Amino acid sequence: MSTWYEVSAPAPAAAPALSGRRSARVCVVGGGFAGLNTALGLAERGVREVVLLEARRIGFGASGRNGGFVFGGFSLGEAALAAQLGEAAARDLYQGTREAVALIRRRCRSLEIDCDLQENGVVLANWFRDPGHLHRRQALLRSRFGVEWEWLDRDALRTKVRSERYSAGLFEPEAAAIHPLKYARGLARAAATRGVSVFEQSPASGLERDGAGWRVRTPEGEVEAEQVVLCCGGYLAGLQASVDRSVLPIATYVMVTEPLGERLAEVLPGGAAVYDTRFAFDYYRPLPDRRLLWGGRISVRDRSADEVRTLLRRDMLRVFPELAEARIEHAWSGLMSYARHEMPQVANIDSGLWVAQAFGGHGVAPTTLAGEWLAEAMSGGRPLPPSLSRYGLDRAYKPFGLWAAQLTYWWLQARDGWEAWRERGAAPRHQ
Repeated sequence: MSTWYEVSAPAPAAAPALSGRRSARVCVVGGGFAGLNTALGLAERGVREVVLLEARRIGFGASGRNGGFVFGGFSLGEAALAAQLGEAAARDLYQGTREAVALIRRRCRSLEIDCDLQENGVVLANWFRDPGHLHRRQALLRSRFGVEWEWLDRDALRTKVRSERYSAGLFEPEAAAIHPLKYARGLARAAATRGVSVFEQSPASGLERDGAGWRVRTPEGEVEAEQVVLCCGGYLAGLQASVDRSVLPIATYVMVTEPLGERLAEVLPGGAAVYDTRFAFDYYRPLPDRRLLWGGRISVRDRSADEVRTLLRRDMLRVFPELAEARIEHAWSGLMSYARHEMPQVANIDSGLWVAQAFGGHGVAPTTLAGEWLAEAMSGGRPLPPSLSRYGLDRAYKPFGLWAAQLTYWWLQARDGWEAWRERGAAPRHQ
């Protein structure tokens, strides 16, 4: 199933497939954001003989299929992060994602990556009448993380999102949006220009210890490397049992409308990207050619395009019923990797063997940060932040873990529905 990203940005000439034997200081397995940022970060620090292996094409997985939101934070909420790590360590990690957002902006410009960068911020829109959740999050971000999100009452919110569905919102001005597939290809091009050997259609089929280093096998070749980084995300390679069994491959869904012309400005006059306060939230944003991209839901099922279109169109009309006649031209799903603890797994798991995965549905900035962390540690600079050790390769207990995740999602979705139903009978509250 083709994505709008693939259709709107025809693929460049393919990189070669690996054949024969290669020697490298570092072999990166996975051509998504985590692998690309690691490879580029190593090259920028002067590390030579870096090889990157991608099983299909650059950005094939979640990195080239996601909603394109670029903002701070992790899948784990800020309150939980602070409770688990303490305020100082949590603030340092969160600040790292904010710096990653700034790095993405700089790379778009300095590396001349034309990825439709949109710097109109992101709105968190309140699905419910009670503004307490928004007030608490705004206060938490201000007091513990040094971050100021702008309060939007109903009238201010309507200057950015014209829907009767929402009662208030928060505006994150530092946030942005990109065409993620174009950005992934731009990172690959920049890495190759700096000496990284990029190979596509080169699935890693075996990993074994080779003296003090490692040997990575592909169908037509092999890489002998001092260090290896596994960045396979939801598309597990079967190379290391402890790595694969620690993540849940979870599907999420995205669709894109036909060009809407002036109708798009009528519903999203501010050009900002939007997501809402439910656990099972919608996320959407305007595209440069006046289409609307809409995403949401998570599932253990990688559904067909027709199924995705039906589900998400229904969700869209709950927010913008005036778009009932809009045609849906593209719909797709893709796999992300989640850990039970809801945080990325970025670690040195054996001598010379590293992993970066489990970025969940919040990966554009954290994968950039992970690439910087790994490149710095592997090139002899600062070690990985000690606080990351709390988020290790906890076993996901598949297949039971997959169904547990699905049941949890359904329960939280039902809780969201109950809250909305309960509020329908209540009088509107002061914002």
